[in-house]
Amino acid sequence: MLPQHMKQIRVLLLNDKENLERTLFRLEQGFELQFRLGSSLQGRRVTVHTNYPASGQRFQRDAFRVLEWNNPTGREDDSDKFCFLDLKTAGSFQFYFGHGNTNRSGGGYIVVDPVLRVGADDHVLPLDCITIQTYLSKCLGRLDDWPDRLRVAKESGYNMVHFTPLQTLGESRSCYSLADQLSLNPEFSPKGRSYSWKDLGALVERMKKEWNMLCITDVVYNHTAANSLWIKQHPECGYNLVNSPHLRPAWVLDRAIWHLTTRVADGRYAAKGLPADITNETHLNAIRSVLWQDVYPQIRLWEFFQVNVSNAVEQFRVLLKEGTKPDRNKSAGKKGLKIIQDTSYRRYGNTVDMDSALETFVPRSSSPQHIEECCDSLKQRLNEMNGEQYHIVHQHQEQAANCIVGNVVYERLADHGPKLGPVSRKNPLVTRYFTFTCEEMTLEQEMQMLDRPEKMRHFLAHNGWVMADDPLRNFAEPGSNVYLRRELICWGDSVKLRYGDGPQDCPYLWAHMQKYTEITAKHFHGIRLDNCHSTPLHVAEAMLDAARAARPNLYVIAELFTGSELIDNVFVNRLGITSLIREAMSAGDSHEEGRLVYRYGGEPVGAFVQPSLRPLVPSIAHAMFLDITHDNECPIQLRSALDSLPSSAVVSMACCATGSTRGYDELVPHQISVVKEERLYARWSPAAASSAAGEACTQTGIIAGKLALNHLHQELAEHGFIQVYVDQVDADIVAVTRHSPSTHQSVVAVCRTAFWNPKTHQYPSNVPPMFIPGKIEEVVLEVRTVERGAGSYKKDDSYINGMPEYTVEIQEHIPLEESSLVKQAGVTSKGRSEFVQEITFQKLTPGSVIAFRVSLDPQAQQLVGVLRYYLTQFSPKYRKGSITDTNTPPALQKPLAHIMSKLTLADLNILLFRCDSEEQEDGGGCYSIPGWETLKYAGLQGLISVLADVRPNNDLGHPLCGNLRQGDWLIDYVSNRLIHREGPLAQVGQWLAAMFDYLKHIPRYLIPCYFDAILVGTYTTALDATYKLMSSFIQNGSSFVCLLALGSVQMCGVGRFPALPPVSLDMDDVPYRLSPVSGQKEQCCVSLSAGLPHFSAGIFRCWGRDTFIALRGLMLLTGRYTEARNIILAFAGTLRHGLIPNLLGEGRCARYNCRDAVWWWLQCIQDYVTHVPQGLEILRCPVTRMYPTDDSEPCKPGEVEQHLYDVIQEALQRHLAGISFRERNAGAKIDMNMRDEGFNVSAMVDPETGFVTGGNRFNCGTWMDKMGESDRARNKGMPATPRDGAAVEIVGLSKSTVRWVVELHKKGLFPYSGAKIHRDGKEVSISYAQWNSQMQQSFEAGFWVSGDPEDPKEKHPDLVHKKGIYKDSYGASSPWCDYQLRPNFTIAMVVAPELFTPERAWKALEVAQTKLLGPLGMKTLDPDDMVYSGVYDNALDNDNYNLARGFNYHQGPEWLWPVGYFLRAKLYFAKKLGEETYTQTVTLVKNVLSKHYTHLERSQWKGLPELTNENGQYCPFSCETQAWSLATVLEVLHDL
Repeated sequence: MLPQHMKQIRVLLLNDKENLERTLFRLEQGFELQFRLGSSLQGRRVTVHTNYPASGQRFQRDAFRVLEWNNPTGREDDSDKFCFLDLKTAGSFQFYFGHGNTNRSGGGYIVVDPVLRVGADDHVLPLDCITIQTYLSKCLGRLDDWPDRLRVAKESGYNMVHFTPLQTLGESRSCYSLADQLSLNPEFSPKGRSYSWKDLGALVERMKKEWNMLCITDVVYNHTAANSLWIKQHPECGYNLVNSPHLRPAWVLDRAIWHLTTRVADGRYAAKGLPADITNETHLNAIRSVLWQDVYPQIRLWEFFQVNVSNAVEQFRVLLKEGTKPDRNKSAGKKGLKIIQDTSYRRYGNTVDMDSALETFVPRSSSPQHIEECCDSLKQRLNEMNGEQYHIVHQHQEQAANCIVGNVVYERLADHGPKLGPVSRKNPLVTRYFTFTCEEMTLEQEMQMLDRPEKMRHFLAHNGWVMADDPLRNFAEPGSNVYLRRELICWGDSVKLRYGDGPQDCPYLWAHMQKYTEITAKHFHGIRLDNCHSTPLHVAEAMLDAARAARPNLYVIAELFTGSELIDNVFVNRLGITSLIREAMSAGDSHEEGRLVYRYGGEPVGAFVQPSLRPLVPSIAHAMFLDITHDNECPIQLRSALDSLPSSAVVSMACCATGSTRGYDELVPHQISVVKEERLYARWSPAAASSAAGEACTQTGIIAGKLALNHLHQELAEHGFIQVYVDQVDADIVAVTRHSPSTHQSVVAVCRTAFWNPKTHQYPSNVPPMFIPGKIEEVVLEVRTVERGAGSYKKDDSYINGMPEYTVEIQEHIPLEESSLVKQAGVTSKGRSEFVQEITFQKLTPGSVIAFRVSLDPQAQQLVGVLRYYLTQFSPKYRKGSITDTNTPPALQKPLAHIMSKLTLADLNILLFRCDSEEQEDGGGCYSIPGWETLKYAGLQGLISVLADVRPNNDLGHPLCGNLRQGDWLIDYVSNRLIHREGPLAQVGQWLAAMFDYLKHIPRYLIPCYFDAILVGTYTTALDATYKLMSSFIQNGSSFVCLLALGSVQMCGVGRFPALPPVSLDMDDVPYRLSPVSGQKEQCCVSLSAGLPHFSAGIFRCWGRDTFIALRGLMLLTGRYTEARNIILAFAGTLRHGLIPNLLGEGRCARYNCRDAVWWWLQCIQDYVTHVPQGLEILRCPVTRMYPTDDSEPCKPGEVEQHLYDVIQEALQRHLAGISFRERNAGAKIDMNMRDEGFNVSAMVDPETGFVTGGNRFNCGTWMDKMGESDRARNKGMPATPRDGAAVEIVGLSKSTVRWVVELHKKGLFPYSGAKIHRDGKEVSISYAQWNSQMQQSFEAGFWVSGDPEDPKEKHPDLVHKKGIYKDSYGASSPWCDYQLRPNFTIAMVVAPELFTPERAWKALEVAQTKLLGPLGMKTLDPDDMVYSGVYDNALDNDNYNLARGFNYHQGPEWLWPVGYFLRAKLYFAKKLGEETYTQTVTLVKNVLSKHYTHLERSQWKGLPELTNENGQYCPFSCETQAWSLATVLEVLHDL
């Protein structure tokens, strides 16, 4: 078994209602296929069913089993949950999935390739190595002579032979019309011998072992020869007039046309202008006239579709007289006459649905007169309906006339047709559509046989094909009029087989064909499905199942003519077709031929190295690319003999299976007809003369050239030359490059095609020079098609012979200077890493090919090898082509993982992230790609995000790749920004610089793929180092958890200027540095950015509220305890007026204008104590106070210090006492939009309720803090959401804190039991326990909106517009605002769940889910509210008060961070309501979060945005990644 990092794993993401049945997924044996859940299915109970057999079981198409889910990280989410298949069996396998009550909500197929083996040692023959040659079996002669004739394929370098069917042929002698599917053609046995399948199998086995050649043959399921004995004994196996009576009208027409044939052949229509020898347009018009005047009137086809009016009316009259009423169960009370088609298709056999007649024609009374009126109405309608049928049949007859004439034109007049000559019984006017086994008689006598089933069962429909028909429809079944309209291009020697829906419908036929299939699969390595597009899919499926049971690694090929890749995929998927036949002859010029090479295989030269575990992507079917198929016109007739070699070379350079048909290489100048050809193939005779009939050798045709090309094709596939580049040098010259991504060797084949005959077409004499990058090692081959004086072509009577006038001149494996096609080769150097050879040609005449083997120049080859050697530390896939470095540079002596193990998470912030403004602080910036855009981050993530989109699609044309090819700027940027740092970061920079030193000296076209390889290795090593520094929750977490945890690295960093005020000098584990500005020693604590890119640097980086909403998720849950402690203490030092600043501004520019930040800070201290081992110690930590009093100037560190518990006490005491102050520097200097009253800040505890209340209508002290900015709309200086009074989340946060200090005090861990305050001039002592219980008692009375008009607690029943919710605030200056539905109550539910009655809480959460929950965020306001507006546009300035300059920031747009609290609240209260509710809630939570996971994965910022517009639409004014958005989602996963 392969080690996990080497095993190829493909991941298929399942999405609800996604049907992939027309999408092709190709896989190899040994691969693992994982099914994972897309965002639409995460959280649901999904079951995946497949018919891929369990280990040791045999495949049964209808036996599905359920796959078991694996969740490697356990519980929290479904991002890594997968079920898998270990693929060890070839074939087509189906999967489908469902959830809940839906059994199937999507599905598709996978196709697993067979493994083919050849030789005595059974070595693997890769599919792309295949070179196949087709033989018409009947032209091989006796079996004893086959080795000599088949040796031509071996000596021409083919490794697979395709035989047309080897069974007994029908009387037409067509290779595909078989008289007996079970017997070997007796013509293969000499007199006195009778060879069997066993003898043939022995030859096939000998070819496999001794010649390294596999053999495949056709299976023909659609038809059998008309003279097959078994079809006469079992006519039910075909479409006859008994089992398919719908064909009776078509049979009548067919017989009439036959009688027309006999009359024309006998000259009886010559007088009407229709002679037996049809030669011109007049004769064609005469055919039409005769059909319309004589044939159609005589046979009256319309009668098969009409009603006998008088009989129907009489039946109706009787019913009316008897007073019969319609059966309402049948007519459903609907009016409208229905005609029932006679299933036996007799003349006037159609009948009237009498219930519909009685419903439609109702007499006014039962009087005879009214009954007659009714009957007359019915009669009139029936005559009209018969007329409609007549018109439909008239249209069928028009099409039949067109098709008959079209057939005559092709068969008798067209230049490319068979020119059949005069009409005769042997060559009738058109091919008969049905067998006719009786002696000749008149048409009238034949018509009488329609009443004799014993005769009719032997009139069988022939097979054929229908132009532009739907290949998924059977044209012989009821509902199709192909036979009646004469649209079938008919094979008059073959009877179409009728399988029905399954073996029960035609047991003999199914058994017979299964036996035929098993014989074939037993003796051959593969099969070609003849006429595959017309074979009923369910039949082919069943037969191939039988074939694979006999030979599991069966090679299956087919040629499809569906005209649609999607429909091709239906056949490939359901049948497990390995290769689809494609043909170079379909190309009209060399440019198109080159395009086909590029289309059918390989990846571009310089493609990226793909990870072993990657998404399963749709593919096109594996191609078997043939220069010509055996049943198509000869290329020499359509192009020129000189084109045979170069077009064959273009095909041979394709990265797929290739091949040809016998005769092509010998330059046979005509099509070898599968019907008429009876001559034998030539034998192999090494010493044969060039014109010897019946013998072939290397001098015959282009065989010598084909041998070299086939060997080259196999070598390229075997040695991993999987990259392809096609260059259209000029109108006739195509250069195809095959490149090995591990050794970087290339083979470049330059092919000068000759689509037009040089005798009639002037080819230019000068050939443009070629520029080939690298060092030409040798000329692999050079071949020219040349004329020789061996006479001209004369068709031999006994042997299939080619044109003796052409052969090839060939040289192989010669030095460049010995080439006769290259005039000169000069080396031109393009920079230090590009050696380019300029090739000037001579004698590269039409019909020539030259192939060069090219390596990198020796120095570049050495450096690539060394680079691959250092890359093996990341993956063993770089071992091939690697060269050990004997002189390791110092920077590379230690593995990168060892260097990175010394990095801190702050270092990793620099290595991985840092947006433009963060980087600009240090004098740099993010890299800008000319003509494209600037990278999101200066660190590795900026590039990795772009490469993640570029790599899977090998988008080498991307501007990033162009920039890398053009110069070293980006390469130097990546390493230089780190080298200038200190310590381990500089070492990482030096490691990268040393790797890049090799990179810079290799050819530029290879730089993108190796740059990516270095970066991916560095990035994954950095991620490993990151997670090792985090908590076990992260280390053992899912991909989703890890991605969110990266947000901690993204947001937490140290800038050029310290963002935090210093913590006490007595604290341990505080990082110091020499200031990059002053050179003095200073603290360099990590600070937390609110969001990128808007809040990343300078005084706007740190905000109290944002920091402490995000701190639990991004720092405590990730295990960054010391850094979290330092942030808590740094902010503690800035406490002033009992508040924590919102905008921190390093403490010196702080604004104390928010009422909630202090409560979030207190909540974080509680969370710190809860999560951190010995967390209680933080309470005794010293805090260095910046503002010991409200009015003091900033103090120096250490000047005034207090324990943290004293600072906490101060915050609580100040609130109880009441806070009221005016902001310092009030006015435009600190806020250019705020009105004067807004600078007045107040907060207090309401003595009635215990709620923390405050603010006024001119400021906004909570997170919903949008201040109006528009003069035009007159909202400037007005807060959109003042939320004054008691905001619900502040009530919850304060309750949480007070409850906590009460508990701490009880345990002796907090020295204060309450606070002393002055009230009404007296000192009053208030206990925290009393405050705690006061809030508990007041909360639901104040906040619950019952909606009951009689509720005594409801002060404003007139303002209630949503019931069963919690108010957003209590005591707002505008009472309406209290009653607005917003998501803030869910925060209170999480931090202080004890305030809520579970049943009420659940009700409110259900309302929030219905009204507020969006795809990624929560609507910030009820969409039913009159000021709701869901699209935030901060640039819009208009007259709309509610919208201008983004006034609606919190009035509808969907913010992400409240989703975390909403889901956590749901989980908490669901647990209280029982197991079933909890299970359903977990499903909801996973499903909601799956969208965040998808966003996070796809985001170039690797983050979650601040907000979206309504219904999850992108908002360009949002931060692309926001700390609290990431943190609160991570908290949900922690709760799970």
